[in-house]
Amino acid sequence: MKDRLIGFIKTYCLFVCIFVLQKPLFMLFYKSLYPDASCADWFSVIWHGLPLDLSLAGYLTAIPGFLFITSVWTLSKSLHRIWCGYFLFISVLISIIFTVDLGLYEYWGFRLDATPLFYFFSSPKDAVASVSIWMVLGGIVAMAVYAVVLYAVFYGILLQKKLLLRMKLPYRRLKVSGILLLMTGLLFIPIRGGFTVSTMNVGKVYFSAEQRLNHAAINPAFSLMESLAKQKDFSKQYRFMEAAEADRLFKDMLEPAGAGGQTEETDSVLQPADSLHTLFNTQRPDVLFVILESFSSRLMTALGGEPNIAVHLDSLSKEGVLFTNFYANSFRTDRGLVAILSGYPAQPTTSIMKYPRKTQSIPAIAGSLRKAGYGTKYYYGGDADFTNMRSYLMSSGFEDIVSDQDFPVTERLSKWGAHDHLVFNRLLEDLKAEAAEGTAEEKTPHFRVLQTSSSHEPFEVPFRRLENDRLNAFAYTDSCAGDFVRQFRELPQWKNTVIVFVPDHLGAYPEHIDNLSVERYRIPLLMVGGAVREPRRIDVYGSQHDIAATLLAQLALPHDEFVFSKDMLNPASPHFAFFTVPDAFGMVTADNQVIFNCQAGTVVVDEDHRIAAGGCGPGGVGFDRRNVERFGALDRSTRAGETVGLYRRGRCRFRIDVCEQCGVFEGLAADRGQRVARDGQFGQFRPVRERTGADRGDCFRDG
Repeated sequence: MKDRLIGFIKTYCLFVCIFVLQKPLFMLFYKSLYPDASCADWFSVIWHGLPLDLSLAGYLTAIPGFLFITSVWTLSKSLHRIWCGYFLFISVLISIIFTVDLGLYEYWGFRLDATPLFYFFSSPKDAVASVSIWMVLGGIVAMAVYAVVLYAVFYGILLQKKLLLRMKLPYRRLKVSGILLLMTGLLFIPIRGGFTVSTMNVGKVYFSAEQRLNHAAINPAFSLMESLAKQKDFSKQYRFMEAAEADRLFKDMLEPAGAGGQTEETDSVLQPADSLHTLFNTQRPDVLFVILESFSSRLMTALGGEPNIAVHLDSLSKEGVLFTNFYANSFRTDRGLVAILSGYPAQPTTSIMKYPRKTQSIPAIAGSLRKAGYGTKYYYGGDADFTNMRSYLMSSGFEDIVSDQDFPVTERLSKWGAHDHLVFNRLLEDLKAEAAEGTAEEKTPHFRVLQTSSSHEPFEVPFRRLENDRLNAFAYTDSCAGDFVRQFRELPQWKNTVIVFVPDHLGAYPEHIDNLSVERYRIPLLMVGGAVREPRRIDVYGSQHDIAATLLAQLALPHDEFVFSKDMLNPASPHFAFFTVPDAFGMVTADNQVIFNCQAGTVVVDEDHRIAAGGCGPGGVGFDRRNVERFGALDRSTRAGETVGLYRRGRCRFRIDVCEQCGVFEGLAADRGQRVARDGQFGQFRPVRERTGADRGDCFRDG
């Protein structure tokens, strides 16, 4: 009995040790993400990740536990072969999970779950299109080596025949079997996570404000197992309150018309063409959606991003309608497409595209426009069967789909199919054919969607303007869009067309952006074309699922069935952005931004956009953060030397003062020792000089 108990304990401890060692290996592999991690941080990752390791080790030790019980009754060679077969399988499984997790974390930003499995099994070719053949081969070699090492360890410590032969059939078999069964049953304690109310879950490892440290503590095999278990029953996910209470609160988040009843304010969108709410100069324009793969607001200077990247979109923003506070719903194309085209918010742990029976029952812009007499067509250079896309598009109301198979083999040179310029050219050829046939002047309007793909890993594009491959790929897609618009202007359809540029999600730039950062979801929304009435900048907050109601309202078409979508130009609508990723969701309004981590069960971002200002004129006022940055709302009667407000962003607190020497506004970043200043009439917040102490009496102009 002694040998069996020792073997049982050794098996459990060996699994724990393997999982513990995986954590520093992960951090070493991604050492660039942990440049400031201290020894204490490394130890904390191991310590706080231990509960998941103990739990998973319990699961994996259960079968060896029953094998030990079996050994009480027989010591046959077949038993030894079963033992070896089990540990060989576990070695291969652990190596695959760990290696795939290492490879995907850089792109996904979260540890392995069930999401990649769906993409791989639905379309293996597209699932691996982001990686080179050498990366695939390297990954396979790494899996094989790691599996061999693991099995060698298991064999050397647990599986040698001499260890099995050392065990003898006991005289009191029932007693020994009972003790071993009890030991196996005790595995329930670490598996469950103790005797607390909550059972073991990934959220138990979260310990740091630095999310990457939390990610390092997660056991990828446990994360995958938990995700697979969750996929089976969505009804029990994220039940933070009773259904009746949730329904009551949800009504306040709907557009008034959708919540029941029309108001004068909601009717305002149907006012005549000279209405301030009317963006278009015609009631039934052609509509073209250009869905930009992975674009971000950080690529456009018009939205405060970097220069010389999306130069054509920046130029077009000056003549179109630009939404400056617009957000993606999620982090993947399949989720983004449903949000854009159906006004249906993304789901955190799955994609509704995965379920054709569900997608056929949700509304879609294409279906609504077909009812209004529009022709519908979809253009995509890739595989339209990826993630059940074709099924979704067809059930949504698209009459025709152009995909990779509609391009010659010689033009399918990208891992995603045909490059963007070829897809734009295909659309342009169709438009020119319409113009030549005289059908462009027909009264039948058209709704078309063009989805780009070239600005995706591996960023291999037939274009070179920038040294950075990622930025160059975005610049390429931007140039394709700009060239298309330039040629489209010469066609008769231009004067009656609205082009809607919107990304599916933020992708590869900025690099290493955290999923729990609000900036991870900020994207542009731009409307241009001959049917756009005039250039405008719209600052209301919204997200992808609001496009449906906003567009249909502009076309004076009903949108009641789009329950989750809000007309962003309706003053009576609640204006907020919503986004979600696996096990987290967030909301942004003009006043606040919040992200809740469902795994950790805590709010990880809660930043107030407003400033409580106490000395600005009589009584003091509150200022929006954007207004403070522009100083457009400050009372010019403020006296020199007077504190006019406090500005908090994360852990950085600014005190906004008036300079005692020159009378212009200045500020002190209290926790960074950096002085910032702003002229009372023009300019931007800018660092002036590093300083320490309370030397705020020094004029920034002199510093």
